[in-house]
Amino acid sequence: MSLISSTMRKLSYGVYSILAMDGQRPTGCIVNTVFQITSQPAMVAISMNKDNYTYEVIKNSGRFSVSILSEESPRKVITNLGFTSGRDHDKLTELNYTMVDGLPVLEENCCGGFTCDVVSMTDAGTHMIILAAVKEATEGNSLPPMTYRYYHEVIKGGAPKNAPTYVPEEAEKPAEKEEVKYVCSICGYVHEGDIADEPEDYKCPICGVPKSMFNKA
Repeated sequence: MSLISSTMRKLSYGVYSILAMDGQRPTGCIVNTVFQITSQPAMVAISMNKDNYTYEVIKNSGRFSVSILSEESPRKVITNLGFTSGRDHDKLTELNYTMVDGLPVLEENCCGGFTCDVVSMTDAGTHMIILAAVKEATEGNSLPPMTYRYYHEVIKGGAPKNAPTYVPEEAEKPAEKEEVKYVCSICGYVHEGDIADEPEDYKCPICGVPKSMFNKA
């Protein structure tokens, strides 16, 4: 990992769900870049990869919602929204959400949420920076918001390839006494110990792929 990449990882991020309506079908994704621009009126900006199906839906509809994940939000939220495509999956089938202002807002132990109308989009290469006006908010729980550091260090999840902070994971140099680790080739989850010792039906706790998709670190 380069010095630039390792230094940029020290920036503070949260973990959020971005949901939108594809006609009558809700869809969405996980992002780590949502920040407030102004308070009067309330405006936010988000970063969205151009390859994300959710970006296409937002571009066409001009609207989206933000839900702030907490440390107690279930892993299935990140699995369903972060590692599958809305082009061929109904991502919210197994998730709890409510409709607010015509948009889905997640209820999975979230700290709160709000709906947004797009004001402008700025091209940033692989991503678009979307400026939006906040329209309505929902009250969530009082749990600590999930930070990107918590997601990496406690949940041990990796960044989806479309995330602005994605960096390919590198194998650690072996210590004097080598600790066996296997890394999920899809989401970057690190499995401590020999993956062969797990039962045949073992699946990655983050993205749900079988153990055959793990590579030794």
